Amino acid sequence: MTESTTAPPPANTAESSGIAVLDKAFSLLAAFGPDEGRLTLTELSRRTGLYKSTVLRLLGALEHGGFIRKLPDGQYSIGPQPLRLASIYQRSFQVGHVIEPLLKQLSAATGETASFYVRQDDKRIALFRAEPARSVRASVQIGQEYAVAQGASGKVLLAFSASPPRGYEEIREQLWAVSYGERDPETASAAAPVFGVNGELQGALTVSGPRARLEPSDAMLAACRQVLETARDATSALGGGTVRYQQGLEQLTMARLKDRVA
Repeated sequence: MTESTTAPPPANTAESSGIAVLDKAFSLLAAFGPDEGRLTLTELSRRTGLYKSTVLRLLGALEHGGFIRKLPDGQYSIGPQPLRLASIYQRSFQVGHVIEPLLKQLSAATGETASFYVRQDDKRIALFRAEPARSVRASVQIGQEYAVAQGASGKVLLAFSASPPRGYEEIREQLWAVSYGERDPETASAAAPVFGVNGELQGALTVSGPRARLEPSDAMLAACRQVLETARDATSALGGGTVRYQQGLEQLTMARLKDRVA
């Protein structure tokens, strides 16, 4: 059977890098979703808008480099090389030795998912995560990109960016932000910034969980306090100043949270 001369519909891709073969290879890797462990040749062709013959050639090169695996049933999956690069990416921030133990403590104390996000352009990426043992919890994918304009962690990352948008002054003053159902209608979260030795933003420390558990004022109050205290401890361990956190904790009152929920 010969291949159709009609090109598949193009997929939505980012702006071109100017090197076509790399853009095509990257589009194949990006075709895999966070919950999709394997894809067929036909599906990869459809998602990328590339001919099957082109997809096959690129898959062969990516497989040779360890970025793609061909499975026994003929489908394709991500190979081991991205995992190695992801670990290097995590280590490049040089905060894992401080953040990861604190996330485990925070998750155990709150009974919710604790995460650490960094900003990448208009996205936020979960760099580290600790989840509770309970079956109903907020799911956070390591390395997954989320919109920076949504969620408590996104608000913190925007508020403490080099050029923060208007409307984030209160978050900069109080050092915490909350979110109710912004990214996921059934999830709520609280976040606070972590700073380095020179006061530079390292990322956003976040607690997230089912909205039914975190939305009540007393529950969100407790989450905000624990997130602020953990962010303070992380900042201290990284050599940063912690005076602002004490001020944020003093501002954190039940009355203010009640106003926000209402």
